[in-house]
Amino acid sequence: MKLLRVAFGALGWLALATLWFWAWHLKDPHLRFMRAWELPLLLGALTIGIALIWRWARGWLRPVALGLAFAAVLTALCNEAASVQHRAEVNAASGPMAQALGAHFIVGYDDAKNLRELARKGLIGGIFVTGRNVQGRTATELREEIAGLQALRREAGLPLLIVATDQEGGAVSRLSPLVERQPALATLLEADVPDEDLAQRAHAYGAQQGRALAALGITLNFSPVVDLRTGRAPGRWDLHTRIDERAISADPELTAQVALAYERGLESAGVRGTRKHFPGLAGVTEDTHHFSARLRTPVFRLATHDWKPFQEVSKQSDAAIMLGHVILAELDAESPTSFSRKIVQQVIRGEWGYQGLLVTDDLTMGAAYNHGLCNATVRSLNAGVDLLLIAFDHDKYFDAMHCAQQAAGRGALDLPMLERSSARRLQSFR
Repeated sequence: MKLLRVAFGALGWLALATLWFWAWHLKDPHLRFMRAWELPLLLGALTIGIALIWRWARGWLRPVALGLAFAAVLTALCNEAASVQHRAEVNAASGPMAQALGAHFIVGYDDAKNLRELARKGLIGGIFVTGRNVQGRTATELREEIAGLQALRREAGLPLLIVATDQEGGAVSRLSPLVERQPALATLLEADVPDEDLAQRAHAYGAQQGRALAALGITLNFSPVVDLRTGRAPGRWDLHTRIDERAISADPELTAQVALAYERGLESAGVRGTRKHFPGLAGVTEDTHHFSARLRTPVFRLATHDWKPFQEVSKQSDAAIMLGHVILAELDAESPTSFSRKIVQQVIRGEWGYQGLLVTDDLTMGAAYNHGLCNATVRSLNAGVDLLLIAFDHDKYFDAMHCAQQAAGRGALDLPMLERSSARRLQSFR
């Protein structure tokens, strides 16, 4: 019996610790699926926990456990209140500074009605269209929805929104079936054809995809993947990245050749592409959607091998570069590349001389979000990144924008750098 009491006691403390952790991380992107009923469920579980503690806890355990339970309730309510406050303050924002900051955010959405005021007031710079926006809808409906948001911008005298999507082909085809699903770019290599024919095929692939995207109002596609293939199977916990299923080739020259022709095909239809995910994920085994990740490949090897497709396509196209959330410790041991000022300014802008558009991977991915959304937001902007993507858990835009406004108010933002980004790079992608 004593052993049973000890076991139940241990389970009780474990449950309380879990609820405390949940309260501290209320509205975590991993729990987005339960967002509508997360707080009532947590408070209900804590209420039951408090009742059980009062009934069964004895001696000094009762006040300690009750204190922790009530602290968890207070933490959850404070987090909820902060979220509501951030949303209200962002929605109420206006003026040149709010517009200057908003221009750097590209956000996903469930219902375009929730974007109308943000778009009209210039509090966002772009939208991300994905599978949830096309499910059960026609191409006409989506096209009119995007056109409606752009009309609001024109009426307000603001630059048009950047309209982005993730249509790589193959497994990552977010707008299919509205956009015809194409096989992965790597399938072009299955036919043994001369280089000239391969380039023509890649160009035709990009042009076909570009025309379909442009017809919907898409202006920026997060493709092609120019990470190099590794030849190894994805790790046990690699649930979403799975680079070998999306990459073009293990050969950097061949990857650059196909990616450039594909990008030129997109551009022929009026759509820009995006090379991803710098600094290259071939040497990464973790899934950055959920876990922090380090790239241990030596910089010399990256510079002479993995970075070649990024650089070669830059020289001959207007494609953007997406920054991945991996730590390249040899250059910056603390920050993921997506918000490393040292890597962005010294390597990409400095050594490469690249002055095109830089966009982060989704900041609600674990490898970035785990560093703190405020931290990631402010440091990305100060690093000189042009667009901050908040796609999967788009509610987090309000927290991120609030952080940017607060940082600007206390003088913690490099405003001249933000102005250069808006003037020279963002405008050309609209």
